Amino acid sequence: MEQIQDQTMYRVHLGDVFDGPMDLLVHLVKKSEVDIYDIPIAVITEQYLEYLRLMTALNIDVAGEFLVMAATLAHIKSRMLLPTDLEQEEEAEDPRLEIVRPLEEYLQLKYAAEDLTTRDRLDWDVFVRSASNGSPESADEKPDDLIQVSLFELIDAFEKIVKRVSPEHFLNITVDTISVKGRISEIADLLESRGSVTFEEIFEEQATKGQIIVTFLAILEMAKAQIIRIMQHVSSGIIRIFNG
Repeated sequence: MEQIQDQTMYRVHLGDVFDGPMDLLVHLVKKSEVDIYDIPIAVITEQYLEYLRLMTALNIDVAGEFLVMAATLAHIKSRMLLPTDLEQEEEAEDPRLEIVRPLEEYLQLKYAAEDLTTRDRLDWDVFVRSASNGSPESADEKPDDLIQVSLFELIDAFEKIVKRVSPEHFLNITVDTISVKGRISEIADLLESRGSVTFEEIFEEQATKGQIIVTFLAILEMAKAQIIRIMQHVSSGIIRIFNG
């Protein structure tokens, strides 16, 4: 995936506001609807690397801990590919436990810190995919039904919008006429007049791929600065952006 270029090489630094590598792993497990004790490591590793490639292409700062996790997943994948005889296989520990144990601990801490009553789930280690972000707004949406959106759910929603404009998967764009700061000002004005908008509404119908990317980077910057709140309706899966 080629790097997006612009005259100022605008880069988004996530800081401590957005999610880390463990959150990405949880997102992938949830998205794949798998048990954390039976993770398809080859599939999850490739998906994880694809997210890193997309974040890099968007000039989103990828912290070293993301790369450490990528190396850990690749190491586990390579260990699982090594041939073993039956006796060794019975005695050997599942290589996936190297990631399952910290993931299990992380989930326990994560759920202990959250209000679980606002989340739909079958079991703490088995996840169900949420509804499409493209669903029409429900008339009976209530504030109590809204949950915080993760960076990776935003990336999923963003990628769908980009593919709607162009079927090409690669992002190879020169952003030379659009200012991220200018787009932040436009989004702020929109929210001032309307109070809230859905994630899809904030992307104009006739927008180019470059404009879509700048809008997404502006949203990330506004979220980091706590100018906006990004929430998702539990039932419909609609992502909504509010004034901070």
